[in-house]
Amino acid sequence: MATKTVWVTGATAGFGAASVGRFVAGGWRVIASGRRADRLQQLVEKHGAAHVHVAAFDMRDEAAMRAAHATLPAEFADIDLLLNNAGLALGTAPAQQADLTQWKQMIDTNVTALVSITHLLLPQLVERRGAIINISSIASSYAYRGGNVYGASKAFVTQFSQNLRCDLHGTGVRVTSIEPGMAETEFTLVRTGGDQAASDKLYAGAHPITADDIADTIWWVANLPAHLNVNRIEVMPVSQSAAGLQVHRG
Repeated sequence: MATKTVWVTGATAGFGAASVGRFVAGGWRVIASGRRADRLQQLVEKHGAAHVHVAAFDMRDEAAMRAAHATLPAEFADIDLLLNNAGLALGTAPAQQADLTQWKQMIDTNVTALVSITHLLLPQLVERRGAIINISSIASSYAYRGGNVYGASKAFVTQFSQNLRCDLHGTGVRVTSIEPGMAETEFTLVRTGGDQAASDKLYAGAHPITADDIADTIWWVANLPAHLNVNRIEVMPVSQSAAGLQVHRG
């Protein structure tokens, strides 16, 4: 079988970095993109330039995205899978106290950038009967205090995935939304501006999902028989379940 190629966005940490390792171990070539060039170079050093091609740019910079795509080496140019992993949550304040700049950054990254790279690669994915795996979140289904725009942006990802499935009907392209719950990555550090104590407190004693858990899930979906599509996967640690409704008394 010919070697397949996956483009992993947000590859510098967490689910993205773990997925790079999982796909390389499985014999795929990987295009790894992200903002932090030093982290990307570490992936090359770990896995080898023959297996990993890196592209350092901010997903919100569409011109840089297109330039990275246009200059792919020939051996990485035939893309079979887009893993839309890049995304972030910023802030934990309720909506009435939230920072509008953070809201816009989440929308620009989690929504606008995701649809931009998807649109860019769709013709090739259709031609190759490839696949798209979008990393959403349980926040797309379950609202919580402080989730405001982050949850809404992930609800977009989930719904966009379902609508892609409709539009791509008959092309052979598979589309999956993976919706993780509590996972111990750099997610909370980014959300809280680097508050390690807040991150440690959140995950303490919870036995959360790991980056490798999600990478294994992504790998499984990507390697299913071509006639099978997993529409959505919602995954939580056993220690987490949907919260009860709030009631204000007073």
